Amino acid sequence: MPKAAIIGNTTWGKALAALLGGKGITVKLWTRSEDEAEGLNQEAYCYSSTSYVEEALDEAELVILAVPSPKMRENVARIKDYLTDSMVLVSAAKGLEAGTGRRMTQVITEEVAPSRGQQICVLSGPNLAREIAHGLPAASIIAAHDIVIAERARGLINSPNFFLVTSDDVVGVELCGALKNVIALGAGMIDGLGLGDNAKAAFITLGWDEVVSLGLSLGAKVGTFYGLAGLGDLITTCSSTLSRNHQVGYELAKGHSLADASTLVPQVAEGVNTTLAVHQLAKTLNLSLPITNLIYSVLFEDLPLSRALSQFEKLVENHHQPWVDALR
Repeated sequence: MPKAAIIGNTTWGKALAALLGGKGITVKLWTRSEDEAEGLNQEAYCYSSTSYVEEALDEAELVILAVPSPKMRENVARIKDYLTDSMVLVSAAKGLEAGTGRRMTQVITEEVAPSRGQQICVLSGPNLAREIAHGLPAASIIAAHDIVIAERARGLINSPNFFLVTSDDVVGVELCGALKNVIALGAGMIDGLGLGDNAKAAFITLGWDEVVSLGLSLGAKVGTFYGLAGLGDLITTCSSTLSRNHQVGYELAKGHSLADASTLVPQVAEGVNTTLAVHQLAKTLNLSLPITNLIYSVLFEDLPLSRALSQFEKLVENHHQPWVDALR
């Protein structure tokens, strides 16, 4: 029977551990402390937990990194000495690294070794952890530069209620998962202000145009942005009350500071750091991303939402779809 290691005592990590354990895979979930491991071992019935890295990774065929993107580099550094060439590594985080703008597979590759880059996959799509933990159906994408590796990971993770398709567009799948969180922050703000679904739809449409523009400039495939990893995840994250990024945006609109809004929402809203990373990337690439800049200004420059709305209205008047030209 295959063995899998889950790195990260997160809602997503525990949902994936239960999913894999439920299909008969031997699963070890790694936690930071012995107390956490003992607590989970009393609750979980189809997987076990440990605070010892070497125990979690021993003979694992599949290693899933289900940690928040701001903690990815730190966690990979802690486990890399126990990784082997036969392991398939899967990033289940959705974010960009603040300061570098790196995608998570890039962060993992830098920490382990460039030669292992072909072993690394990314799992992304409309996969709200709480729904999957309750056995509700979902579909997502597993992507790798080597499609054979993606198929191998799919075979290990795919389940009756969690259907996976494969892709070789690692760049596009990762960018979709990370950047839809930025749009979800704005969608949450619009909901918090009570502006209605029409306004939110306009915001999402213009914001996603920017995401596609950025993705194409970084080598992603345009079709990915209209599949499960893109449009599918965007719809879920911008509409569900289970979305942490949507919740943070909502709380900001209710007058809370970013620090307070982040505290009110369980676990990490990865769109916050990703907004910072995208703002820096846009400068480096000399790209105009006015919607993203509005979100950045609200988060980090104390731009009042009333002024942000006024600026957004002007953007609607002058709307242009930058990716259309790229398709001609």
